[in-house]
Amino acid sequence: MRRSLVLKFREGIVALCIALLSSQAIALEVPEGPVILVVSGKVGQTNVGNEAHFDKAMLESLRQHETITRTPWHDGVMRFSGPLVRTILEAVDAEGEDIRVVALNEYAATVPISDFENYEVILAMQANGKALRIRDQGPLFVIYPFDQHPELLDEEIFSRSVWQVARIDVE
Repeated sequence: MRRSLVLKFREGIVALCIALLSSQAIALEVPEGPVILVVSGKVGQTNVGNEAHFDKAMLESLRQHETITRTPWHDGVMRFSGPLVRTILEAVDAEGEDIRVVALNEYAATVPISDFENYEVILAMQANGKALRIRDQGPLFVIYPFDQHPELLDEEIFSRSVWQVARIDVE
């Protein structure tokens, strides 16, 4: 009988630990390199004040996704890679309905979060295996899977495909 009480106690402690750990979001690290993306607004996870700052290594540590597609801005088929935008939004515990994507030159587009739920939209860091530089529409470029979803070949979606992304504001 004593053994079964000890086992029940242990099981209870283990269940409590699992419940506590699963309810705690994993804190974002502080970037060590130059910040290439700032996420602000309705976010639950921050690492610099009330914003989430990401350096290149932090973005690369997120699960990477590849999209092979044609775009209106490139000749031929391109292979883009980077994290899914929804993965970034999950990492910061975003709680909005839209995001405002802002480029280095202050161009901005409002994108419904449903786009990231319905499509595998990436924040491309590479094109054809090479890091996107500022002069190549980098360092970050919102890429929709145009070839896989022809309904995305639309001026409104093209306007949401911001390049030289510097900031995402969750609204």
